[in-house]
Amino acid sequence: MPVEIRELHIRVTVDGGAAKSAATAGGRAHAGEAEADRDAIVAECVEQVLQILQTRKER
Repeated sequence: MPVEIRELHIRVTVDGGAAKSAATAGGRAHAGEAEADRDAIVAECVEQVLQILQTRKER
């Protein structure tokens, strides 16, 4: 019997303090890396959500 997921709840907590501390510690490059990491995570989440929506549409 297949399992069907009808609802998906995603909760994300982003700690803005980490980026601030990296920038104040003279680590401007680290702040840029943190932003790039965050952008990569957001892009991956968007891709997965679109894939889920496409799967729902096919049913």
